[in-house]
Amino acid sequence: MPLTIPSRGLGENEVLRALDELKRDDADYEQGRTFSLVYYAGPEHQRLIEKAYTKFAATNALNPMAFSSLRRMEAEVVRMTADMLHGDRKVVGTMTSGGTESILLSVKTARDRARALKPKIVKPNIVAPETIHVAFDKAAQYFGLEMRYARLDGDLRADVKDMASLVDASTVLIAASAPQYPHGVVDPIEEIGALAERKKIAFHVDACVGGFLLPWVERLGYPIPPWDFRVPGVTSISADVHKYGFASKGASTILYRDMELLRHQFFVSTDWPGGIYASPSIPGTRSGGAIAAAWASLVAMGESGFLDHTRRAMNATRALIAGIEQIPELEVMGRPDATIVAWRTRKSSGLDVYTLADRLEDRDWNIDRQQNPPCIHCTVTSNHEGVVEEYLRDLREGVQFVKSHPELQSRGNAAMYGMMAKVPFRGMVKKSVLEVMEKMYGPDAARPDLDMLGGGEDEGVVMKLVKSYGDRALGVLDRLNDVRDRFRLTKKRRTQ
Repeated sequence: MPLTIPSRGLGENEVLRALDELKRDDADYEQGRTFSLVYYAGPEHQRLIEKAYTKFAATNALNPMAFSSLRRMEAEVVRMTADMLHGDRKVVGTMTSGGTESILLSVKTARDRARALKPKIVKPNIVAPETIHVAFDKAAQYFGLEMRYARLDGDLRADVKDMASLVDASTVLIAASAPQYPHGVVDPIEEIGALAERKKIAFHVDACVGGFLLPWVERLGYPIPPWDFRVPGVTSISADVHKYGFASKGASTILYRDMELLRHQFFVSTDWPGGIYASPSIPGTRSGGAIAAAWASLVAMGESGFLDHTRRAMNATRALIAGIEQIPELEVMGRPDATIVAWRTRKSSGLDVYTLADRLEDRDWNIDRQQNPPCIHCTVTSNHEGVVEEYLRDLREGVQFVKSHPELQSRGNAAMYGMMAKVPFRGMVKKSVLEVMEKMYGPDAARPDLDMLGGGEDEGVVMKLVKSYGDRALGVLDRLNDVRDRFRLTKKRRTQ
């Protein structure tokens, strides 16, 4: 039932008990049972950033004159990040609420700069590999640009020649990743930077995941190709402090090579009756708590702390990759450059990776499923150092269990995810996902669950197929996708 504000306010103990009850079924990130969403550096660091957040929880970075402390901390976070990414004193930027906002701003800035320099462009476009973060799709939709997706090479990195073939006079931004999220590999930034320089087009490197990781991976002696401001063609970089910077959620950075670029990010209105209004990023009000926690995390962690956490994360990653490679039925996708690992079942094994994911979830692991092709995604942190062997043990057990229970492929989440990934008509999937969203954000705030796609007169299209035809539908979709792959267009596009 929908709640109303209580007639009598609850006491502090009642409120805290209610909050504890609400979080009871949340993912257990502290014990390393999740491989995404939360970047946890341990209880001591967590207490510190919570205290820093609380000290500035009521402050507002909308007016830097009123809260000069926030402006100073933001400037210092930007400066520390720029220095870490080999930027010179001309590099400037702002903090944002997260990677999505940073990416939105990089697109908005490139579009507005192109409007000023090339006003004849009617339909601006972005050229990026098909693994580029989906926030670029969102930005293109919000700001009226076209997305053009380039193919990948055999190592799952951007095919630079294909990117070059997609660039034309209306291209206002080229984008690539360090690393890309799906498989954890760094795109060939130097080659793409040379293309951007040659074409005189802005080039954004999405390092939301890797920005606070790759510099330390390189310092530890791992081979990381140049990807930051050392590459001449790079004009902007996004890096999330709330990922491997171990800050509270709501903290990212967007950096530009100089002020000539950043000025196109600003919004200024001089005619509003409420006064002159200026905003450096998308929100008006900005949380002072997130800025303070980000600053506290960086100065508390220090180079030694980042190196220690990165060393442990890389050790855990190497152990995970080695363990997966010892399981004959599984394989790691690509050659990860840092701490993202994507694995799948080998086609010769006959095993369904989503069924295996279901089995791992039965063992209380929080599993991230990917598609095109179906696989499992793991973002490894230092917090996973102590659980990798347990994960591998459950993975080996899961393989044997799924081999002995082939009927599981057409049941539960495995069937649902399998159907979602294989339906060639993505409009059907979109309709079903929209139904879930409508229920989640409707008056009753239904709990997000794939089962919500079914049940009742408004049963989802995909769920109907699963319930009616099960593994037969999955087999038909397998054959459809085989045909599609054989006749794939030369210029591959990510499905909208």
